Amino acid sequence: MIVTVTLNPAVDVTYRMPALRPGHSHRVADVVRRAGGKGLNVARVLAAQGYATLALAPVGGAPGDQIRADLDSSGLPHQLIETGVPTRHTVAVVTDTETTNLNEAGPPLPPESVDALGDVLTDALREATVVVFSGSLPGGTDPSVLTYLLTLVRQAGVPAVVDTSGPALTATAETGARVLKPNRDELLAAVGGSADAGLPQLLAAARRLATRGGGAVFASLGEAGMLAVDGPDAWHGRLDAPLTGNPTGAGDAAVAAIAADLSTGSYRPDRTLARAVRWSAAAVLTPAAGSIDDAALADLSVHVTDLPDPGPSEEDPP
Repeated sequence: MIVTVTLNPAVDVTYRMPALRPGHSHRVADVVRRAGGKGLNVARVLAAQGYATLALAPVGGAPGDQIRADLDSSGLPHQLIETGVPTRHTVAVVTDTETTNLNEAGPPLPPESVDALGDVLTDALREATVVVFSGSLPGGTDPSVLTYLLTLVRQAGVPAVVDTSGPALTATAETGARVLKPNRDELLAAVGGSADAGLPQLLAAARRLATRGGGAVFASLGEAGMLAVDGPDAWHGRLDAPLTGNPTGAGDAAVAAIAADLSTGSYRPDRTLARAVRWSAAAVLTPAAGSIDDAALADLSVHVTDLPDPGPSEEDPP
């Protein structure tokens, strides 16, 4: 069973319209509302692909009730921890050419909710094959909350996949996550680097992040594909051509692919990279995060290239 932990869930609202004109009023005919947050999106993808999952999340207030009702009606296995504080909303405005995201920070987690979540996670670890921690931390929440939960997972001998950002990404690297899945900007923010960094610089950054905890790093690069670093080896995977669509759930689908391979014992970094790129691309072709276009999977061709180890450098001393 793959357990997903979403510390900062949300009611996701997706508006689809032909174009967005700032400063103007818009009528929106196409609206999707669903339980969201990156970990819940990962769980939806996994469940749709036939993997046993359990989604854990703290929720509160009327938005929390909406999340509970949506998960109940969808049949996604879940266990929600009541926090007493209202859960946040996120809004994605999807046009024919781009997606604009408006993300509330989310309320801090009360200490008693963290304790309750730890208890629920400990129970779930009895059957867990992989645990995924995915998404941001609620506003004002210290990264130690995430490292505490990750430590519980490591002590149980269960591999963890972490998709987060900022200080939490660095903290989980040092705690020893099996796989870290930052995007390009999150990677550079964690280890430093120029905003216009090319593939060699991004590879060096991924290697630096990987050495902090000894785990693997899968870094999403948008249209440029994805990097994977595991031990001394590294690969670059990409499609023949970029796709047009909604990229909101692409990273979540990639995380789902990585967790799926770890769960079944079929994890091989280069093959898992190809699967992650393919699932990520298939997610772009769907209107809302948390799903992938099954019909497109068979037609998506992914090229994976071995990347040489540059050897020691001034930035990476032996």
